[in-house]
Amino acid sequence: MQIAADIRTLYHLAFSPIRGTTHAARLQSFYSGQASAYDAFRQRLLPGREELIRLLEFPERGVWYDVGGGTGANLEFAGERLLRLARTHIVDLCPALLEIADRRIRQNGWKNASTIFADAASFEAPDDADVVTFSYSLTMIPDWFAAVDHAWRTLKAGGQIGIVDFHVSRKYAEVGRARHGWMTRSLLPLWFGCDNVHLSPDHLPYLERRFRPVAIREGQAGLPWLPFVRAPYYLFVGHKESTSDQ
Repeated sequence: MQIAADIRTLYHLAFSPIRGTTHAARLQSFYSGQASAYDAFRQRLLPGREELIRLLEFPERGVWYDVGGGTGANLEFAGERLLRLARTHIVDLCPALLEIADRRIRQNGWKNASTIFADAASFEAPDDADVVTFSYSLTMIPDWFAAVDHAWRTLKAGGQIGIVDFHVSRKYAEVGRARHGWMTRSLLPLWFGCDNVHLSPDHLPYLERRFRPVAIREGQAGLPWLPFVRAPYYLFVGHKESTSDQ
């Protein structure tokens, strides 16, 4: 069963055409055929998600926005800490994934969780946020700068942002950061870009300017069924330091 599900998912990743004139339509086109197997496949494809949630501080009666939260799997990583929050909002533009998130919310009986069908860069936040997360979603947001800026505005002063995603380094990476070779920096973005996943060398530098970093980690992710291919990823946790626009 798992092999068959993997084959269907790999087909959609590699061969299924992505159609649509809007970002929302393209997301639905991409994910609708693989939504049922999404979590099982991504558990092996997307490292660092559980670690990211573990590093975050969820305040009593706080508010958490999981932006590009898809199926809501990150809420399960929070475990019992989820229950201390007043509200948790899963923000996404893909109905096929949000349908699974709504089902997960009902099955777990999370009375404090809900889904929001909206754009990451412009959604109307019903509550100010204590925590905002992007878990392998920032690379799929066309205007990711706007999404990060919107998250900054949504956060309370002192609030946390947590991000884990694929990336590539700049040619001359900052001191202390991983430096990826030419093939990784040049070819991997082309390959990922076929699925509208846009690897950027600017994520970490921009996040470090926008927020006060408290944790930055970099690693290499193995890809299912491709044992010799590794994709660089990063994990970032930071705090918003003031309420004034920067």
